[in-house]
Amino acid sequence: MSKKIFEEDVMCRECRAIVQSCEPFKDGFGIVLDQTVFFPEGGGQLSDSGWLIVGDQRIPVGHVRIQDEVILHETTQAISVGTEVVAVLDWPVRFDHMQQHCGEHLLSYAFWKLFQADNVGFHMNPELVTIDLNKEVSAEEVRQAEEMVNQQIQEDRDIHAEWMAHTEAAKLTMRKFNEKITGLLRIVSVEGSDVCTCCGTHPPTTGMVGLVKVLKAEKHKDGSRISFLCGRLALQLINQRMDALSEAARALSIRDEEIGDGVSRQSEEIRQLKEKLHERNQQLLEGRVRDLLADAQPDADGRVRLTVLSDDLEAAEAKALAQRLAEVPKARAVVAYESKGRVNYLIALGAGNTENGKELLQQVNTLLGGRGGGRMDFGQGSAPTQSGWQDRLQKLLA
Repeated sequence: MSKKIFEEDVMCRECRAIVQSCEPFKDGFGIVLDQTVFFPEGGGQLSDSGWLIVGDQRIPVGHVRIQDEVILHETTQAISVGTEVVAVLDWPVRFDHMQQHCGEHLLSYAFWKLFQADNVGFHMNPELVTIDLNKEVSAEEVRQAEEMVNQQIQEDRDIHAEWMAHTEAAKLTMRKFNEKITGLLRIVSVEGSDVCTCCGTHPPTTGMVGLVKVLKAEKHKDGSRISFLCGRLALQLINQRMDALSEAARALSIRDEEIGDGVSRQSEEIRQLKEKLHERNQQLLEGRVRDLLADAQPDADGRVRLTVLSDDLEAAEAKALAQRLAEVPKARAVVAYESKGRVNYLIALGAGNTENGKELLQQVNTLLGGRGGGRMDFGQGSAPTQSGWQDRLQKLLA
């Protein structure tokens, strides 16, 4: 079994090791070392990555996992048993993981201490960390928890990890403790703050976490899901969002702190413009209907054929026009238009028109090589754009 240097010295970035085995698997090889600085994925924390250096070769380690209590360093290249290597961490990745995991402990403690909300789920990925609480928390409670965490980070409290018997661990005031687990337990404790069982890596002091920033709090099942980032990743995201905020403020010709009011004003202006546009579109639609009816000649049965073939209609306009034309008694309305490389067509029948709308739609599908369907009195379909489609469709509908 590999000696776990990461449990003894979390700040150790590299070590010399001997390859004990090299087993092939689906996507490469699993390298077992006699000792390692690499933390294997587990307990909600992502695995370390880095390199195994053999002479002048730097063999990437993309993932580390435990299988049957053996730590496997996953590589795409085999290394002979007995070879001495230098195991080197991708330190920025390890440090990010420590910041996120420690921040999760501090934030979970704050919600537990302040509001008796227990952490019942924890997930870390390279872009985001989440915890699930067993009760809903308000926006104000989230702010209080965040403030408590960052205060403890600024105080640079010591963090300790130690092994103890489960009987001794049970005597501690812990945020969570599984009484069914026995034997030696690894206890991670933050001075004057969180104490819990944990197999993950944590920095020696809270100050190394840098900061914790809650990004979103939302209802999840019967509780809340808290999304957050810590340290370098939090600062990076804050900078990205500040840049976006400043860009939006420049676009609106306002100061950054006025962005909320500026967006509200612009939203109201857009709403009013949409209302005016809708009114104008309705006027244009009614004008178009009047022109169509003025030119239409009812047949012997009083049926009115109304056809619109266009290359400048939008989908919503076409549907509204077809529905409006279908209000005309005994109308047979066909609206077809070209958009994004497709010919789209709608067929609508007014009250009293006994024609077979499905049959007509199928004829259009066959003519243009399209597909569509619908009811007897309303259907729609589309076909690839083709030269002369308007003339061909006009002849069919005549």
